[in-house]
Amino acid sequence: MALILTFLGKGGVGCSVSAIAAAKQLAAQGQRVLLVTQETAPGFSLLIGTAVGPEPQPLDSNLWGVQLKSTVLLEQNWEMVKRLEAQYLRDPFFKAVYGQELSVLPGMDEALALNAIREYDGSGEYDVIVHDGSHDRTSLRMWAIPEGIDWYFRRFKKVFQESQIAQALSPFVQPVANVVLSGGFSGDLFDQPQVKESTGIVAQGKAAVKEVSRVRAYVVTTGDEVAIATGRYLWGAAQQIGLSVGGVLVNRCEAIAAVTDAFDPLPVSSLPPWSAGEWQPLMAALPDFQTVPDVPSAVTIDLETASVSLFLPSFDKKQIQLTQYGPEVTVEAGDQRHNLSLPPALQGRAVTGAKFQSGYLIISFA
Repeated sequence: MALILTFLGKGGVGCSVSAIAAAKQLAAQGQRVLLVTQETAPGFSLLIGTAVGPEPQPLDSNLWGVQLKSTVLLEQNWEMVKRLEAQYLRDPFFKAVYGQELSVLPGMDEALALNAIREYDGSGEYDVIVHDGSHDRTSLRMWAIPEGIDWYFRRFKKVFQESQIAQALSPFVQPVANVVLSGGFSGDLFDQPQVKESTGIVAQGKAAVKEVSRVRAYVVTTGDEVAIATGRYLWGAAQQIGLSVGGVLVNRCEAIAAVTDAFDPLPVSSLPPWSAGEWQPLMAALPDFQTVPDVPSAVTIDLETASVSLFLPSFDKKQIQLTQYGPEVTVEAGDQRHNLSLPPALQGRAVTGAKFQSGYLIISFA
């Protein structure tokens, strides 16, 4: 399993430059590093000094680069779908549709990119994966995909199993499935090996995003007021989905104290001005990414007091909304919704109160 780093910030503050410098720093330390970019315009290749293609290619000692192209990834994944269809269905019907004719729909880019990162991580060929994405809410929505899929599966599985439709259809599911599936069918629909494998992959991704030693983001900013405000917003939004922010990288800023106050208690690193091709000063100023930073956990559960604390910096009480329509509590902030995965001891228990204190949303249960 690799350490995965990503960078967040307002456009133009130096996220891509910071990502490249981080990759170079880690490679110089002997780590096998894959630098992944979703930038399809020529800007990234100009920054790094060479063209980067859709397959990993060597850039330097211990350093490889790859440019994720959604059309290429869609074709590759579609062929995998067709192979699975041929394996499990008696009469495959996707065989007449070709990946080269598929259009990339909104949202596919992030899902395809996340799956590519998952595959590179699982290959065992890299110690570190440095991700250079869109650096904004789109990147955060990508990292939130595993938890979102996990929630949709759990919620709709429960709703379907308890519905009259499921009870009415259950006698017919197995005979129909035996006709359609080449390997036959037995037991619960949700208990099939294919379903278990898919949910297992999602669970692994969800756990990795929440583990600061596995996946973490760094906010990049300047001393500009808008850049600081945007960085603080992205910090809070990252915490909401469980993605830990390990620190702040500050470019072109003399008033470092103002940035330090704005992002307290995160560690702040001041970066020197960057000139094309001059990477060493920037690499030397970066934090030690191999050391796990001591930063606030996104979610802390206290069973003794029956409470859950969420660290949501940059938000205030008026920007947060709690709902409890189903078995879990939904927290809405920053145009994002997070369904809390509660331990068995708190599942199904009603919320009795919530308070916002020093950046923490503290929710109490009956």
